[in-house]
Parts: sequence; structure tokens; C-alpha cells
Amino acid sequence: MYRWSCLSRESSPMAVNPLAVSLGPLELRSPVLTSSGTWGYGTEQSVFSSYPALGAFVTKGITLLPRAGNPPPRLYETRAGLLNSVGLENVGLENFVKEKLPALPQNHPPMLVNIAGESVEEYVELARALSLESQVAGLEVNVSCPNKDKGMEFGTDPKLVGELTEAVRSACPQKLLIVKLTPNVTDISLIAESACRYGANALSMINTLVGCAVDRTRKAPIFHRVYAGLSGPAIKPVALAAVWRTYEALSGEIPLIGMGGIQNWEDALEFILAGATAVSIGTANFVDPLCCSNLVADLRTYLEKEKILSIKELVGQAHGR
Repeated sequence: MYRWSCLSRESSPMAVNPLAVSLGPLELRSPVLTSSGTWGYGTEQSVFSSYPALGAFVTKGITLLPRAGNPPPRLYETRAGLLNSVGLENVGLENFVKEKLPALPQNHPPMLVNIAGESVEEYVELARALSLESQVAGLEVNVSCPNKDKGMEFGTDPKLVGELTEAVRSACPQKLLIVKLTPNVTDISLIAESACRYGANALSMINTLVGCAVDRTRKAPIFHRVYAGLSGPAIKPVALAAVWRTYEALSGEIPLIGMGGIQNWEDALEFILAGATAVSIGTANFVDPLCCSNLVADLRTYLEKEKILSIKELVGQAHGR
């Protein structure tokens, strides 16, 4: 079975790490990840101390061909949140493999590549190519981007999510496969069940909520495409509810990566108690690039103070199990 070593050179294979968690075949040194679109390609933030603290980092979305993204403005602050309409700007698969992968620092945390496409065939081609790259520990399949023309339809239909997950799993049979779910559905657990049934090792939940903003002076939408993705503290209760519902629906049988408004260790702990095996930090990275390292240190302190031997003991504990 595919394994990715997350132990530092100083760590003993027998060392007990209370923050260690597993996502399918992937073993992580901590339950803290970065959310796609907030950590670039993994090279930009390597100078910050958050880098070695991460369990893994997720790249910005990669598409088959380069994308210029949406016209500006792309970011707009709201009360307790951030709207983004980046539009999956990226260098494309070929440039990512040739330029970005070789630039990664040695001993970087496990890298999960977020992939997006406009057809099943595009996702499959991306998965097949990236499965050959040793630096890629796994894939996060983006079926739920709310600020591009196509792709949202995958994430709102359980049947389509199942078909897409099965096709990507066939193209990438051994590495970690995560499906990133949209909250913009009636019952997210139905989508989760389909992704799980057809080969996902873990689920990222949730992607951004659909939102918009209006310029009062111009009397026009802020964004060129009108709609954008809302992230930040404002969506935390929605994200927590999605994790809770999915953990209940799947009986805790598949790892969940909770995300949405996490700013500190207290937020992270709430997601873990609700059923998340790991958490992912997004918008908070823009406020404080050391957020992840501080969060990991604070979680470790909490476990020591409470005399908890492993953070795994806390997963889903709020459900009374």
C-alpha cells in the first residue's frame, strides 16, 4: 500500500506523536492542512515556519490547460468573511509538472494536488498524469468551484459525483483520493455517500458558499461574474453542520477534512469533535501566514494539558461515541 513518510529526520519511527492522523493511505504528522487556493503551489510559503508544522498542503487548483482566471476585482472583504472570484487561475498541468514540482523545497510536507476540469475526461487525464509524479501524495478532486463557468454541476448531483470519483480512482488507483464537496446542496450527506461508495479515501468539506456583493456607488455587481465564493468565519457554522451530518450519515467510516472559518485551535477542536479527522486552514492564512504553525503548537499544548495521548481519541467525540 502506498505510504508517504511524514517523519522528520530527527524523529524516531517509534516516537509517539499525539497529533499524528491518517487519511486513507497517507500518514500525517499533524491534522492541519492548508486549503486549496490559499497556499499557492507550495513554494511561496516555504519561508514561513508553518511549513514544517503542516500535516500536508493542498495546491491551488490545477487544470489541464493554463487558465487566466476571472477579471479583477477578485477579492472582496465582507463582515466576518471574504468573497473570492479568482476563477482557477493556474499554470496548467504541463507547466505545473515541469516548473512547480522541481521548485519544491526538499523534505516538503506531503503535497495534495487540487484538480478541476470541465469534463470527466479532463479530470481523468489530470489524475493519470499526476499519479506518475512521486512528489504528489494524493489528489483533491474539486467538484464544487462556485466562481467559474463549469464544474459546479458535478458537485450537486450524487450520480455525477459517483461517476467522476470512480473514473478518477481508476486513473489514480494507489494514491490518496479526496473529493471536495460543495455546501450549496440540500443534503450534503447524499453527495458524500456517493463519493465514498465509488472510491474516495477522504472528503474535504466544505468548499465556499455562493455569495455576491454590490457596489452602491456604481450600482453594479462587484464581480464580473456577479457570484463569488464566500469563505472565512462567517461560514463556520455551516461547515460544522456539514461535517456533523456527514459523520453521522457515514457512521464515521471515512475521514473528513473540516474547513470553513477555522482561525485558531479552538475552532479546529470543534471540527474534530464534530467528526473531522483533519482540518484545513484557508482564509486565515491571508490574515496570519503563521496561523497553521501556531494552531499546531496550541493543539499540542491542549493535548498535553488534558493528558490526551492521541488527537484521534477526540474525533467525533461530541456525538457521544
